[in-house]
Amino acid sequence: MGKIKSKMIKRTARELIGEGVAFEDNFENNKKVLGTTMPSKKIRNQVAGYLSRIRQQQKTPPRKKKEPVMEERPRRRMF
Repeated sequence: MGKIKSKMIKRTARELIGEGVAFEDNFENNKKVLGTTMPSKKIRNQVAGYLSRIRQQQKTPPRKKKEPVMEERPRRRMF
């Protein structure tokens, strides 16, 4: 599966986080927390995967941007 999730999956995940449900960065634990609250197994797995991905992104610090190195080029002689 790709990384693009539907609006329903994202909205459901945001609502569950807003309710204060404790989720982890582990897919299996998130799947157990969701349990039978989801209408189908496929949606439950998608929401659990999206929640684990969000938690992993929150844990890791953002990357530092590298500044480009400007090298001096030799000047060309114009005739």
